Amino acid sequence: MKRISQSLTDPALNAAPYPFYDRLRQMGELVFWEEFDMPVASSHAAVSSLLRDKNFGREGPAFDVPDHLEAFYAVEAHSMLELEPPRHTRLRKLVLHGFTSRRIKTLAPMIEQLATQKIDAFPRGNFDILEHFATPIPVLVIARLLGVPDSMADQLLRWSHAMVAMYVAGRTREIEEQAAQAATEFTEFMRSYINERRATPADDLISELIAAEEDGDKLSTDEMITTCILLLNAGHEATVHSLGNGIKACLETGHVPNESTPIGPLVEEILRFDPPLHMFQRWAKCDVEVFGHDFKKGDAVGLLLGAANHDPNVYKDPHVFEPNRSGKVHTSFGGGIHFCVGAPLARLEMEIALGTLFQRCPKLRIAERPEYKPAYHFHGLGKLIVCAD
Repeated sequence: MKRISQSLTDPALNAAPYPFYDRLRQMGELVFWEEFDMPVASSHAAVSSLLRDKNFGREGPAFDVPDHLEAFYAVEAHSMLELEPPRHTRLRKLVLHGFTSRRIKTLAPMIEQLATQKIDAFPRGNFDILEHFATPIPVLVIARLLGVPDSMADQLLRWSHAMVAMYVAGRTREIEEQAAQAATEFTEFMRSYINERRATPADDLISELIAAEEDGDKLSTDEMITTCILLLNAGHEATVHSLGNGIKACLETGHVPNESTPIGPLVEEILRFDPPLHMFQRWAKCDVEVFGHDFKKGDAVGLLLGAANHDPNVYKDPHVFEPNRSGKVHTSFGGGIHFCVGAPLARLEMEIALGTLFQRCPKLRIAERPEYKPAYHFHGLGKLIVCAD
């Protein structure tokens, strides 16, 4: 297996990782990325195969949790994202009782209203559209889905940012302590809120999760807490980046949608062209040979979702933003049993938010050079200064 060295905090990588991915694909189906200390897959075929390979899963080898991270990993212990069957199967079935397509579709008028309100409040002149549009909409959508007051949105964001920072390159002891503190406070808040909903059910997801039942089985309070935290942390962070990256792509390429533009294909191309998550990890569940490499049980492999989405063997002119593109589905929502449970909501938010934005702001333009966050393996802008006048 060939090896490659590439700093995870390199600004050039975080701003434009696709040339690096092109180099990786030319080196083989699996390449050992030294900074990650594991093989990574970069072709669409390899990534798609490993996402669905039952010999690989999300449960890594056991390790001793440091005392200062006990609160953080207590939440992770019940996360669908980190579990394999049968626990994953049970949790996903129960959660989907509440997180139904019917409930998601009912959110459409609220999302449109939120988008309209944020656009009406845009400042005059230059402003950061991430701050005024892309960031507040997803967190308010999740808050209202859960039945949490809008007044909690800023606090939910702080907790989410602190916990998600555990997954980016270059984390420090300070980041870990902040994540554990956020997990403690978030858990305490959700526990009290779930107990309140047990006594007084309402028309929200928490009440539906409480009522959810599968073959006589129900979610525990700890499982519900983790599920609600996962929906916010995974759903918000990814949707903010998708909206920001999508607005940038549309404005830079001139592919700005109008009333006759099919918004669904545009959203799918945004997710392919500049996805919010670029690396997802799997661990071998047994000794197995894949793409000519022998994995031992517990060995890790990185699946480069952003690289798979730019594979020229699958997508013609992959570095070109083409909203009418057809062909294989992108890998941005994962695949297999861990396919993103929030994908329908993310798509709905993006379709409504972007459609409303470009309809209401036909003169929208980028006013300053966009800046990406130095946060591999998440991929998103730190700010996007625009002008709507």
